[in-house]
Amino acid sequence: MTDTTSARSLPDLTGSVSPHSLAHIVFRTNDMPRMIEWYATVFGAHVVFQTDKIAFLTYDDEHHRVALIANETFAEKPAEMTVGFYHAAFTFADLGTLLATYRRLAAEGIRPRRSIHHGPTVSFYYQDPDLNDIEMQVDVFETADEATEWMKGPVFSANPIGTDFAPEELIARFESGEPIEALMRRTDDPS
Repeated sequence: MTDTTSARSLPDLTGSVSPHSLAHIVFRTNDMPRMIEWYATVFGAHVVFQTDKIAFLTYDDEHHRVALIANETFAEKPAEMTVGFYHAAFTFADLGTLLATYRRLAAEGIRPRRSIHHGPTVSFYYQDPDLNDIEMQVDVFETADEATEWMKGPVFSANPIGTDFAPEELIARFESGEPIEALMRRTDDPS
């Protein structure tokens, strides 16, 4: 970044300002090697920097997308659900890529705990070795405006969570050549 010595002023920001993007997620862990291996396998991530207490991983042009901290021994997650952070979601470019990723991970013994068509997304939910939930999804609609409009409709209103699906059945339909539009439609959506 180049800095100049000329005077500058802050942007005129009236009201709230949204972030530009989500940069990374950070997890505390008691098993750094296993967590690194899992994120490397699942996302094709690589370690940018690592000590015995911290690691930074990325899978794209960002300097890090996942950070792992192991600077002390942490209490394990409780078995029951608690309030707080639930999951992080990662979007794939298209349905074929998401399904191929599912198949690649299944061959490695990594299977989703749930496969669900939310309406705006087709999603797989995985748990990392520390039981953090990670959603891997593909957007159903071409634009966020289209997804938002669909979410205002009767199908989503009647069932805002979505419908479960069998991954291998969806892959079979995909490989048979069924139109992508049909594959991306939720089973309870009559349109």
